[in-house]
Amino acid sequence: MATLNKDIFGLTVENHELVKLAYDSYLANSRSSHAKTLKRGEVSGGGKKPWRQKGTGRARFGSTRNPIWRHGGVAFGRTGEENFTKKLAKSSKLLAVRQALSMKNADKAVFILDKTVKLDGKTKTAAKVLKDMKLEGKNVLAVANEKTPEVLRSTNNLPNVKLVRATYLNVFDILNADAIVFSESALKATEDWLLGKEK
Repeated sequence: MATLNKDIFGLTVENHELVKLAYDSYLANSRSSHAKTLKRGEVSGGGKKPWRQKGTGRARFGSTRNPIWRHGGVAFGRTGEENFTKKLAKSSKLLAVRQALSMKNADKAVFILDKTVKLDGKTKTAAKVLKDMKLEGKNVLAVANEKTPEVLRSTNNLPNVKLVRATYLNVFDILNADAIVFSESALKATEDWLLGKEK
């Protein structure tokens, strides 16, 4: 059975500031900008001046599509081109993943699949593996070295299982999982990635 590297799974996390930054960064970078409002020049109508400039005693208006009028345009509204992304340095991102994994390991939520376990593409087989590990019904993050067709077919129909490649681990998925299951090859790939040993 493979052992867990202390540089990844044994860190002492004194505060969660970096983990929080990485979590927020993931959510922000997943956000899309679809909302768009119409400016006064984009709202239909309003071509005619509502009343003459002087002599009525009322305030001056040039268009009924003024933002302060009903059915008018929107001032300073969404353009649909907003950029919500938050950048985090690569070294900080990797450290945040290591801290998140250490926190999960401290909660005894990290598991390693035995070499004898082989997924044959059947959902029933994967479900039995989780049942034997007493993870049935829990939100499981399954970490694989490669998303082979057999592994995909085995896990796709399990509603509580999310499959991710080792080098695509992120703080959001780690913290939201009740348990994290590594294959031995995925564990090695994760260590190489997080410790900068990958080619």
